[in-house]
This record gives sequence, C-alpha cells and structure tokens, in this order.
Amino acid sequence: MAWIKKTAVALVAGALLVGAGAAIYVQRTFAVVDGKITVAGLARPVGVQRDGADVTHISARSPQDAWFAMGYVHAQERTWQLEFNRRVMHGQLSEVFGEATLETDKLMRSLDIVGNARKQYAGLPLYAREALQAYSKGIHAFHQNRPQALPPEFLVLGAKPGGEAGAVWEPEDSVGWALMMALDLGGNWGNEFARLSVARTLDTERLWQLMPPYPGEPPAASADLAALYRQLGVYRGDAAAGAAPSAGLDRGAALQAARKPEAAAAPGQGGGPVARQVSAGMLAWAEELTRNAGTNDGKGSNNWVLAGSRTESGKPLLANDPHLSLSAPAIWYYARLQAPAGKASDGSPIAAIDALGATLPGLPFVVLGRTASVAWGFTNTSPDVQDLYLEQINPADATQYRTPEGWAPFAVRKETIRVKGKPDVEIALRSTRHGPVLSDAQKSHADVLDLKKYVLALRWTALDADNQTVLAGLMVNQATTVEDLFAAFEHHQAPMQSVVAADVNGRIRFQAMGRVPVRAPDNDIRGVAPSPGWDARYDWKGWLPLDQTPQDEGAKGWIATANQRVTPPGYPHYLTQDWALPYRYERIAQLIEARPKHTAASLQAIQLDTASLAARHLLPHLQQAQSSHPLAAKAQALLKDFDGVMDAGRAAPLIMAAWTDELVRGLVVPRIGEARFAATYGKRDYRAGLEGMLARNDTWWCQPSTCAEQSAAALGRALDRLQAGYGADPAAWRWGDAHPAVSGHRPFGNVAALARWFDVSVPSNGDSYTVNVGQYNPGDAKTPFANRHAASLRAIYDLADLEQSTFIYQTGQSGLVFSPRYRDMATAWAGSGNRLLQREPARFVHSLTLQP
Repeated sequence: MAWIKKTAVALVAGALLVGAGAAIYVQRTFAVVDGKITVAGLARPVGVQRDGADVTHISARSPQDAWFAMGYVHAQERTWQLEFNRRVMHGQLSEVFGEATLETDKLMRSLDIVGNARKQYAGLPLYAREALQAYSKGIHAFHQNRPQALPPEFLVLGAKPGGEAGAVWEPEDSVGWALMMALDLGGNWGNEFARLSVARTLDTERLWQLMPPYPGEPPAASADLAALYRQLGVYRGDAAAGAAPSAGLDRGAALQAARKPEAAAAPGQGGGPVARQVSAGMLAWAEELTRNAGTNDGKGSNNWVLAGSRTESGKPLLANDPHLSLSAPAIWYYARLQAPAGKASDGSPIAAIDALGATLPGLPFVVLGRTASVAWGFTNTSPDVQDLYLEQINPADATQYRTPEGWAPFAVRKETIRVKGKPDVEIALRSTRHGPVLSDAQKSHADVLDLKKYVLALRWTALDADNQTVLAGLMVNQATTVEDLFAAFEHHQAPMQSVVAADVNGRIRFQAMGRVPVRAPDNDIRGVAPSPGWDARYDWKGWLPLDQTPQDEGAKGWIATANQRVTPPGYPHYLTQDWALPYRYERIAQLIEARPKHTAASLQAIQLDTASLAARHLLPHLQQAQSSHPLAAKAQALLKDFDGVMDAGRAAPLIMAAWTDELVRGLVVPRIGEARFAATYGKRDYRAGLEGMLARNDTWWCQPSTCAEQSAAALGRALDRLQAGYGADPAAWRWGDAHPAVSGHRPFGNVAALARWFDVSVPSNGDSYTVNVGQYNPGDAKTPFANRHAASLRAIYDLADLEQSTFIYQTGQSGLVFSPRYRDMATAWAGSGNRLLQREPARFVHSLTLQP
C-alpha cells in the first residue's frame, strides 16, 4: 500500500509539474506589450502602444525607426505567419512538410518569385530600399534576442525561423510578398487553361455557353478556339488522357464519381497521427493552391464612396470590405505608423508618415486605411494581365522552341528543393521570351497537353523588373489629399486595383491603378485562352497610359465598385472579359439609391446585407421543381416565401445552395467528363453558364431529359444529401450549420485534435453573390458550403470626423494561438460589431518602449 501511495503521489506530482510547465510555456509565448525592451538597431526610442480597439500605435522619431518597429511588432505577433509565408514564396515548404508540398514549391520556383523580387528590389529608389531594410532589421532584431517563446507551430513541426541560414525575413522578401499578393489577386491564367481543357470536348460555341463573357457582351475572342487547338494537335492522346465525356455512362454514377473525395494518401506520411494529418492537410491545401493559381473566380471586394451631397453630415463617407481567403491568423494587422520627416542615407528627403489602418505582415506600411485627412479603399479590377502562350518544341531539338524569327533555345536554370525525410529533388526550369514555362511545374498540363510538342509559358506584368508597387505603398502613407494619394499610386503596377478615395476637403475619386497590356487589333484570342507563342500578333504591344484607365470624379454623388465591369459604355480599350457577375454592385447601387442621404450606420447596413440577387435569379426554377422525394413538399413549403436572403438561421438558403450545386453537376459533368469537371469546378461555379442554360431552356445541355426534369432530379439529389447530413426534418436545417466562416490555420487546421484550437469558426450569412459575401467551394467534398472567402475586413471612414471611423476583421490581432487576442473579433465580425479606428484614442491599454 505504501508503494501504491508513493507511486500515486509521484504521478500526481509529475502531472502537476507537466501542467505547470505547460502553463509557463503558454504564458511565455505571449507578446510583450508593456514595459521596455532593449533592441539593437534602433537609433532612438520608439513607443508601441495598444489602444482599446487593440490597434497598435507606433510612434518613432524617424521613418527608419518606424519601419524597424513595424517589423519588430509583426515578428512579435505573427512569427509563424511570417515564416510560413516566407517558405511559400521561396518554394521551401517541403523542408518542413515533406513531399506533400513539393508541387507548390515547384510552382513558386518556376515563377521565380524570389529571383524577380531581387531584381525589382534593386530597381527601387534608395529610400524605399532602406525602408525594407529597416523593416527586415526589425524582424531580425526580434529573433536575435527573443523576449518570448516561439509559438507551438515551430515546436510541433521542428521548424527553425529562417531555416538553417536564419534568414527570417530579408528586404527582398517584402517585394516577394507583394508579388504573392499579385499572384493571389491578379491572375486569369487558370481561366485560360480551363478554356483550353474544356475546348477538347466542347466546340467553341458550347465553350462560351459554359463560360460566358460578361452579361451583354460578345466573347472577347473571335477565333474558333476548339478548331485551332485541334488543328495544332495540342492535346495528349485520348487513351492516355482518361477524361472523355461521360454522356454514355449512368448519370448517377457519373455524378457520384465527380463528387467523390480523393482517397489517395498524402505522400511521405510517416510519423505519428499528427504528422500524418499535417501531411494530408498540407497536400490538400497545396493542391487547392496550385489548382486555383491564376484565377480571379470568387476573388472580389466591395468599395464605395459618397460625396457630401449624399450624406447627412455634408462630408464624404467611404466603405471598403476586401474579400480574401479567410485564415487564422488573419491576413491583416491593424496599426498606426507615425514619424516626422527624415532623410535617406544619401540625404534625400523622406516625407512625414502618419497612417492608420490595415498592414500586411511582410510589408512595412498601411495598405488600406487613412491618414489624418484622406481615406482610401481597394477592390480588385481584375484586368487580363496574364497570357499563356503555347510554345512549340522543335521536333529535331527539344532544347529549342519556336519564335517569330525561328527556333530559339529555352533558358534553363537548375533548382534544388530540400524535402523532409527524402532526398533532395533536382529540377530544371525553362523559360521563353514570354516568361516561365509553367508546364515544368504544373502536373495538370501533362493531363491535357502533349508535352512533347507544346508547353505553356506565362507572360505576367507583375514579374517585370520595373515593378515598383512597394514604392507606391510607402508613398501612400505620406498622402494628405486625394491628389497626393493618386500620385503615389502612379507607381502601383500589380495587381491593378479599383481605388476609391475621399478627403476632408470633400473631394472623392475613383481610378483603376496599375499596369494593363495593350493587345494588337488583329489579336483574335485577346488573352482569354492560350495563344500560339510563335505568332507575333499575340505579343503585347505596350501599356495602356494611366490617364486612360477607368476613372470617375463622382459627378452623380457616389461611386461603387464590386469587381463588375468598371469601364463606361463606349470605352475604347480592352481590359478583360472576366469581370465578376454584377450582382453585388447592383445590390449596392439599389441600397445607396434607396435613401437620399446616408450615415456611417447606413453604410454599415449595406456592408451586412445578405440579399442574393443571384439566388433570386434562379429561385423560380427551384420553386417550380416537381420532385417525388419524400421531403420535397416540406422543402418547397420552406422555399415558398424565400426571398433570396441568405440568412444563417434559415433552411431555404441551404436547400438553394445544394440544388444549385446538384444542377450544375447534372448538366455539366455529362458534357465535359468527371475528371475535367473536378479540375475546373469549385471557386469557378459555372453560375453564369447555368443561368444561360435555364434561360434558354437549352435542350443540348439538359439532354436526355428536359431542363425541368433535370431541375427536379437535382432537387431530389440535394434533399438526399441534406437528409444524410442534417436529418429528416427540413425545418431544422440551418444555413449557418453548413456555412460556417472558417478561418483556417496552416497547417494545424487540418489536424482534428488541433483544429478546434487553431481554426476560428463562426456561423455566417451570405453566399458568393451577396454584398456580405460568404463564398464557398462546392467542389470540396468534405465541406462544400463552408465559407472560406469573405470580407477579410470591413472599414467605414467618416470624413466629417475621421476619429469616428470603424473597422473589424474575422480573427484577432494576435497570431499566437494561446492569446486571448487570437480570436476576439470573430463574433463581432460575424454579427454587426465594429471597433473605432482612431489616431488619438481616449486611452491606451498597453504601453511598450523599444529602446536602443
């Protein structure tokens, strides 16, 4: 008995010690937010205060010290985020995650994000280079004498900040991260490749029915794309492709195959269950990233600005909610940077900085926000700034490709990718006169193309050596008027943004800022699909002058953009045909025009609006569906009074979403095949194509049934799915249960035991077409309706009193999972909450001094 008692005491004592150690570790991971920290590299002390809204205020005595402190604070709060993002753009994920992320690493190496960033960094003016140097030094200074423990991601994964070289963040990495944002927001190469793939099984007329141009416009390309590609012989053999249409197969089996999740295990899944889940999750994430690279589908935002003539105060109001992939921690970090005018090392002047708003960890400036007298907001313009070129390989010499002047050698560079637990992978990456050969890095090309005859190369504005987008960001933080602001944005190149701005003098303005290529009049493809790279008529012919990009001075009293076509009638230049469907813009316009004068509160109500004009467009077809399913009558009763408001607490939005998904699958899978559908469906939801099919009562797409019969069958399949997932009582179904806003952590959001701690999830309203957007990926077999792409922040700026401006985003300021500030904005974001965005708050909650 004595032995048992001693053992029990020892076990309890051990458990207490472990618990105490864990508690001490958790406490040590928190950022130091009070007191003083001695930091090597500063010239003078810097104040770092956090107000009641948890906005970080950095007050320095020189611009260099302000940028340094911004780097230090980002490292304090977002250490793992910086490390993960650095590894993404460097193509070094596989050092930590093994073979699961190898294809992503290959893509980043192929694009040569870091190599191009170095060239662009070298071309920046001295003061901009010194700003990035100061920011980098701040991050390094944090790691050289860390006052807190590394967060658990490093411990669990065995990762070291900056890798073996300790290069935690170099000045060029900030340029690289700006390129990554351009990659996320500024591409259409995925749409081009999708059209190339689909043109294998559809003629060109059907291709444009499935992927229509913007409403009211003809297709941008006059070429017969399907005939062109057949004539060139670009596709790999049918027997090898294994992706023929399934029209001859049983429709139910075809649909089941198209929805079936991948069963293959992630490569390199050694180790314990956590390691295996991390590997599998990262494989899924990497495949999603590479599949959606180069597409603007689902990537949108809203902004609008009202002149004083349309506000109760008589001064402008401005609203902005950029829609980005939700993540934990969030992409944004709110801060104020303040410093007096200074000088660069060569004596050139640097204007004073006083900006407040959303920063991006990785960049030393406020990206979206305000100064003391001017506010601004972005949406994605989405012009076509990426073209894919079919490069024909010399059949007599595979080291050469065809140009207008004859055969020329590929430029080739060798890359080595380190892979955890495996030998290093050596790859040879080619480039042409147009740019990198993506076929060397994207496996999907081998599924479609005969790579012995053709490869695809990318021409993209963001990769040009004279890209000075980072300089624009620095200069914006020094603006005091609308004119200053747009002068700064003249340096912005990629991604092109629809910028709205207002100042305290009452001026409002919109202009699309960025670089857009000019295409020749005889270019009959116009960049909507891959073009023959040896034909000079498809080469770009220069740049659209900035004074000819879309712009508006607000003559009607308000300006709004929501990724819709922003060019006026008769606009003489071609920008793109891949604008977002105009539903969000139309709803914003309805709500603005619904009252003569607006307030900040009425603008917030617009931001939170969940009426889906897209749902209303299709709703009559659903309400008329005559299904024999046992739950059909109850479902139709719920739909009878449905008004298209995508409320989380209602069942009708869930029925609508499931029916739409099933109907798209039922009409499209038999025409293009399961594999091709799975490769192209998801964020690309084929909504415009579906609307056209139903509006035309298109017998070709609906065969062998009628469209009404297809609609009824889709409802039956949808009800089967919903009954299996949510029970047999449709009245108990809730859109919010199927449609939570999930801010996923990388990589622990994929580990069941850890996701509840690292992910941030709340029920959410909306769909892909509501102003309060809640975009989901119906191609995701596991969580097809989860909201993973939404308002990454909401901000409203009141130019009558900028201190009454507000913001909110979906997680919290801290990226440290144990911190109470990791998720403390989530509930307010999902509801109607906000926080004040003030230069001079009533009080500061925390006060820290960084001293040299």
